[in-house]
Amino acid sequence: MHRPTETAEDVTSPAQPSDAAIIMRSRDEPERFALLFRRHAAVLQRYIARRIGPTVAEDVLADVFLAAFRQRHRYDPDRADARPWLYGIATNLVGRHRRAEVRALRNLERTGMDPVTEAFVERSDARVGAAAVRQRLAAALAALRPGYRDALLLVAWGELTYEEVAAALDIPVGTVRSRVNRARSSMRTSLGGVDPTSIQEELP
Repeated sequence: MHRPTETAEDVTSPAQPSDAAIIMRSRDEPERFALLFRRHAAVLQRYIARRIGPTVAEDVLADVFLAAFRQRHRYDPDRADARPWLYGIATNLVGRHRRAEVRALRNLERTGMDPVTEAFVERSDARVGAAAVRQRLAAALAALRPGYRDALLLVAWGELTYEEVAAALDIPVGTVRSRVNRARSSMRTSLGGVDPTSIQEELP
């Protein structure tokens, strides 16, 4: 009996193929790419909305996956996890909305209200207190150089490692470390010595 040829997807896991396996299969079967969208769209949209606000996040998300689909033939199959690639595309597109990003941060600085999560969280004294912290963090983020902000937020909000950020931004790991360290130092100065490394908890 003839045994079917094993594919990268089959070897990785029949139930949970790697991102790379999905992308490789999508080169000949474009409809397969929808699996990548279903796997990562929600977290990517949240990241984009945090950065430039929810109004344009859905459109930018669509542009991310359209760009990824068009570039899928150049994807490195040795990279099983496509998140750094997708976050890199998202960050580049966010870069076209720098004014919207700073405007969203300045609005958060003024109001303490995060439009991405506010409607889903009950008000409380603790929440009001946290709003003041978010206002200060938003002001400090808005003051960062764009490259520093990109690196810091990919670590803090994208939950990428330094190596993954380097892949996402196509820069050396040492440059990522330098940018993140300088961003944190700048924010620490702006916040009167407060350690900003907890930004992912304090500024949802």
